[in-house]
Amino acid sequence: MLAKQLSVILTELCRGSDVTSDTFSDMDQRFESLRGYNRLPRGRENRGQALTNEQIVAAILGLVAVLPNWAGHVCSIIGTLKPVGGKANALGGAATLTEALTNVIADQAVREAIVVVRLSVAETATNSNGHAVITYQQNGVRCYLPFVRSEAVSLLQPGVEGEVDVELRNSPVNRELVFTHHFFDQLARKIEVGRAYPSPPIGDGSEYDKEDAERERRAKLGVTPSSRFLNIGVDNQVTWPHEETLVEFDRYKFVLMPKTKENVQSIHVDLHENRLNIEEARTLINRFLSLLTWCDDQYAIAQDGWSGNPVPVAVSRRNLAFATTYSWVFRRDIPESDEVRRALALYREARNAEQNFMISYAVLSYFKVLEVRYPEGKVIRPWIARTFPLIQSAQDNRNMAALLEACGSEKIEDYLWTACRVAVAHVREKHPSDPDSAQELYRLHNAAGIMRPLARHFIGEELRVSGSPFGEVASDE
Repeated sequence: MLAKQLSVILTELCRGSDVTSDTFSDMDQRFESLRGYNRLPRGRENRGQALTNEQIVAAILGLVAVLPNWAGHVCSIIGTLKPVGGKANALGGAATLTEALTNVIADQAVREAIVVVRLSVAETATNSNGHAVITYQQNGVRCYLPFVRSEAVSLLQPGVEGEVDVELRNSPVNRELVFTHHFFDQLARKIEVGRAYPSPPIGDGSEYDKEDAERERRAKLGVTPSSRFLNIGVDNQVTWPHEETLVEFDRYKFVLMPKTKENVQSIHVDLHENRLNIEEARTLINRFLSLLTWCDDQYAIAQDGWSGNPVPVAVSRRNLAFATTYSWVFRRDIPESDEVRRALALYREARNAEQNFMISYAVLSYFKVLEVRYPEGKVIRPWIARTFPLIQSAQDNRNMAALLEACGSEKIEDYLWTACRVAVAHVREKHPSDPDSAQELYRLHNAAGIMRPLARHFIGEELRVSGSPFGEVASDE
């Protein structure tokens, strides 16, 4: 039994399962997804490799996915479900759903006892997907054997088989795929014939074209079996390649991806191949963008991202949430005070800079808000010392802990002034600040997270600017 033969057989067996069912093309997509998860033989050179019973079961489990290209993922979820009670003695002592269905295919006695198999990848508990129930006959009695996730430890103990409600679900709506006894009976006969009379692969192998193209792409981009990529979006106007390209920078290699309708320009660093941790890779990316900015005299801003993918993955365009209302009302006048106008303008610049990853400028601009009234460090620092306890309890504990750790024995007001404000505004040996350094950017992000509420407190409480769209005067309390 070869993969392509099984694909044709499953398509035919599923033909009456719904008003519309998988076409041969849909089934090819399911098998492609299963190959991507190593559930079926990979590569055109293995298209003539006979399938094991476990691989045939993987193909069956892949049918549960509503979308064909999710077949591999769904198989990986429900294939490891375990029988309530620990072992399915009636199904050959199987310890997992995959083992149970393998025994159904291989053992005629087990297969004859099967009534139906119900499989679902719906949510059965909070953030826990996957459920199965095998109904079988034993000594003339109809029995139900549910399968659950391995996290349900209490349900995997011997003696609890009859205590579980097989109809219990967490999701209010569930999709199930039901396999009857006739499905397994017909499939087993076709497997037996296919193995007794082996035939060459069906078709021209075009189902492997996409896989071959992906293999060539990975080779071109330097992807290895141990690759682990950091993916970072880049907002820029510097010269960028029009197609994904492997580039060399110093002794390192990384991948550049172009902007598309759905994705922003991005840069991808293989942490394993380049022997870098995330902080080192972020710093490397910033060094690269700094040189591009200098050479092209255009901007380049490294945005956020993630790591862990075995291949470089394009970064989607930012689609940040925003507030809307059906009845939008805004009734404010231009502030009469020049002091207030400048403070609000500086706060807007600071907020924009923080949102767009220009964190050094954000820290400086938040300080400039305070400098509207306190232009010298000798008066700003006492103000921060008085005000900081008022906002401290309302801040994120993790960021606050990181900030206080960075302060060490230094007072918070001295640290914010010298190590943050002076460091980003001036180039001094005593307080150097390198905006390419990921560690330095993390430190300044924590500082900005404190400077923002300090600036808001100053504008609201000292300049008496209301935060209401209706312009109420701030309370004296």
